[in-house]
Amino acid sequence: MKTQTEEWDIVVKPKANLFQFGFKQVWDYRDLIFLFVKRDLVSSYKQTVLGPLWYFIQPIFTVIIYFFMFGKIAKISTGEIPNMLYYMGGLVTWNYFTDCLNITSNVFANNASLFGKVFFPRLIVPISSIFSSLLKFLIQMILFLCFWFYYKFSGTAPMLRIGTTIFLLPLLVLEIGLLGMSFGLILSALTTKYRDLRNLISYALQFGLYSSPIIFSLAWIKENIPIFYKICLINPMTGIIETFKSCFWPNDNINLYLVLYPPVFLLVIFFFSLITFNKVEKTFLDSV
Repeated sequence: MKTQTEEWDIVVKPKANLFQFGFKQVWDYRDLIFLFVKRDLVSSYKQTVLGPLWYFIQPIFTVIIYFFMFGKIAKISTGEIPNMLYYMGGLVTWNYFTDCLNITSNVFANNASLFGKVFFPRLIVPISSIFSSLLKFLIQMILFLCFWFYYKFSGTAPMLRIGTTIFLLPLLVLEIGLLGMSFGLILSALTTKYRDLRNLISYALQFGLYSSPIIFSLAWIKENIPIFYKICLINPMTGIIETFKSCFWPNDNINLYLVLYPPVFLLVIFFFSLITFNKVEKTFLDSV
């Protein structure tokens, strides 16, 4: 009697090594990315009064505070660019980076129950954080463009113009998302075993904020704090933010180093974060 062999649509196998990233599996389960993005957006503003309006309120209040503290009281120059527009340009990019990092850094802790019940490529969850944060970035980008058009056509800042680096804008957005996800994956791997490290994330982000050209221009830092200027150049977000700003107004600080350093740094940290993620995802349920 001939026996009937069973055929399976999907065969789940353990990863052979740390360098097996499973991008094909991620593509096969790509519909899940949309579901996780929808979950993140709904859970973020469920049972809130203003809902998505916080996307506008948060950067506006932050820019106003920076305007009075650093523009009026400290009188830190932003060159020919109006203070509020300069701050908004930096905050739009920085907020997207921190959103991706914060969501990804809690990927194991926030999804432990889900990971323990259902199989799917774990990398889908941090990837979905890039897209869920992207919506907030696009909304704040509209706010930034409103500032830009106002200063441009009101005659307050006639030097504003679209630069040739505008073609790099999609790549810059991709770099920011992947950079935030990469740092988040490394932090999520560390915090599963050493939970107190979560307390250091906010301090690290504050240091990153002030070592990026968001409040202070690179020219001002180079002139007034030369030692700190070298630290700013090590920060990969410095090049991304400066290139982003050069898309919308002349930027004498932009050079080949600031354009090429961030993607090179990203390739290294992204590769390292995937290896770390692969190593931790096998045993994290025992420590979370």
